[in-house]
Amino acid sequence: MILIAEAAFLPRFAGPYPSISNLGFNYLRVKLDSSTNMPDSRPARRYRFGAFEADAATGELRRQGLRVRLNTQPFQVLAMLLERPGELLTRDEIARELWPDGTFVDYEHGVNSAINRIREALGDTAGHPRFVETLSRRGYRFVAPVERIGPDVGFSAEQPQQIEPGIPPVASEQIPPPADPEPDLGLGAGLLASPKELPRAPFPLVQTLFILFQMMYLGFYVGALANLGEIEDLLSVFRWAAGAVGVLVVTAAVLIAVRAYVICLALFHAPGARRKFLKIWPGLLALDELWALSPFLLMHHINFGLALACMALLAYAPFVQRSLVLMGAAGSNVDVSVTAR
Repeated sequence: MILIAEAAFLPRFAGPYPSISNLGFNYLRVKLDSSTNMPDSRPARRYRFGAFEADAATGELRRQGLRVRLNTQPFQVLAMLLERPGELLTRDEIARELWPDGTFVDYEHGVNSAINRIREALGDTAGHPRFVETLSRRGYRFVAPVERIGPDVGFSAEQPQQIEPGIPPVASEQIPPPADPEPDLGLGAGLLASPKELPRAPFPLVQTLFILFQMMYLGFYVGALANLGEIEDLLSVFRWAAGAVGVLVVTAAVLIAVRAYVICLALFHAPGARRKFLKIWPGLLALDELWALSPFLLMHHINFGLALACMALLAYAPFVQRSLVLMGAAGSNVDVSVTAR
């Protein structure tokens, strides 16, 4: 618009002096020519590493041509790491990039969460890093060879420009294929839902519902132990009453500790919380199905039909917990409560 205004303005005041008008149009022509012929000096912002390619301009991460979901802030951190392969990227540098001065956030947790989401998207681990290495109390470093791709090269194209990292290069054929970021679902993996089959849900909602389930179970255990006398009277008509009470006491004591552990995993964003919960889930499933019978211990207060209905809901509760854990992962490629340390 400024150039158009210049073109309209100069002839109006040229009057009988055509040389001034010509001077104005010549000036305009020179500016247009210089702006269109100016070379683009911006560096290429596309990178290839292993089976992955990242485009910093569009914020896309792809694995063998297929897009991998990665939120904006984790991708910004990944782009910073790819721009400086083999070099230390401090936590302070990451925090300054993600949150400018005047932004009040928990930097420690935010940086940890961003790094963890990068690792999950890449199928990487903190214990055996193939891409992002943690330097204790200092920051992070991208350890895999990185290739910068020219602006005219599409995804998965050949002949990229090599960026020399600050660490000894590793031949591409020696890099093992990326691990599948989807967790090992263990028992019933072929029958139960996977993260891709579940709806996406906001992480705070998933975390809140998950913790409420754990609190519900804690209420059952504490209530049963607080009313042992009443339960013993209820079961006294059976010959196996003493054994049943013993099983109730032992399992309640064990499960109180287990539920407290699971709550801490979710509340304090423990590393690998989703993986750890899925690992203990088969054992919890067996004990939770046993405790699904607990409504019948309240037969002094409720009738048989209500106890049966509550038992059916409790029998399904372990599967709901597992789905909540995976729904948190499906929503944003995150663990239920995972933080990279």
